[in-house]
Amino acid sequence: MEFLSNLAESFMHLFELGGEQFVSFVTGIIPTLIVLITAVNAVVALIGEERVNKAARLCSKNIILRYTLLPFLAVFILANPMMYTLGRFLDEKYKPAFYDATVSFCHPITGLFPHANAGEYFVYGGIAAGITTLGLELGSLAIRYFLVGLIVILIRGIVTERVTAIFMKRGAK
Repeated sequence: MEFLSNLAESFMHLFELGGEQFVSFVTGIIPTLIVLITAVNAVVALIGEERVNKAARLCSKNIILRYTLLPFLAVFILANPMMYTLGRFLDEKYKPAFYDATVSFCHPITGLFPHANAGEYFVYGGIAAGITTLGLELGSLAIRYFLVGLIVILIRGIVTERVTAIFMKRGAK
């Protein structure tokens, strides 16, 4: 009987810990994310949605901008999951590569701009907690994470674009 009692207490303790974690989110990151989302929406409103769309169309014409700046703008301005809609300015042959680059940028952007993908922030937050526990600087980690992310999405975008071209040629026969 004591075993079952201890098991039940341990089970309930697990939910108590989950509740404590939830409260820390409500008093910590969630208000920050709401303010960041509001700020980004205000910037887009000030700039004008049509200007943002025009910038996206211009970026789509250059392979480097298509797989670095355009995914960055998509994730930063529209956030996940709306970020994929910026791909509407691309030719069909570029859309799979844009998707690949954009989805691959969800993690790297969160260190500097956590509003971009709030769900991914918790992954970065876990890494950040370990880094700060070690007494290391978090800002340089966020910048490195961001820069490496840009390089990776460029590579992924170019490779996926080439693979897509191969498959489209095979399908055209």
